[in-house]
Amino acid sequence: MGPLVIVLIVIAVLVLIVIKLYNDLVKLRQKVRNGWSQIDVQLQRRFDLIPNLVDTVKGYMAHESSVLEKVTELRSSWANATSIKEKSNLDNELSGALKTIMAVSENYPDLKANQNFSQLQEELQNTENKIAFSRQFYNDVATKYNTKIEVVPSNIIANMFGFKPEELFQVDTAEARKNVKVDFNN
Repeated sequence: MGPLVIVLIVIAVLVLIVIKLYNDLVKLRQKVRNGWSQIDVQLQRRFDLIPNLVDTVKGYMAHESSVLEKVTELRSSWANATSIKEKSNLDNELSGALKTIMAVSENYPDLKANQNFSQLQEELQNTENKIAFSRQFYNDVATKYNTKIEVVPSNIIANMFGFKPEELFQVDTAEARKNVKVDFNN
């Protein structure tokens, strides 16, 4: 075997390694995008429940209109949010507003007995569980992707092809770290 053949084999192996690493990075980036999409879908679902929630509680909580207006305002802001950080912040604010509605609803036994309100409660509970799962999945794949673009030798390929780290979905305040209570049966 001549030196030219050995050089060609080494070059071929290096090209295959680069292709493999590049493809792995692309697959992980797509998983991250899919993970964010799943969060986005669940957060949108929660925001879609808001008009029904507002309509259901409006008659019972007329003097709590500032809370209902805040929830409606957050829902409107959601449509204009483009980044993970913006949507994360809106999610945190909505969680706080929903906590207020849920706490205030304790003062209205007729509201707690309302069938629509009970159905919304159940839908919100299911949605909150899906949001939590989606956040965890997203953060898991984003962490894996971010690690892959930082470790040798894939960091070389990541830098060559412009792969950038992804933001993790995080909670910015201690208040937002608390779970949204959507159980009105207590």
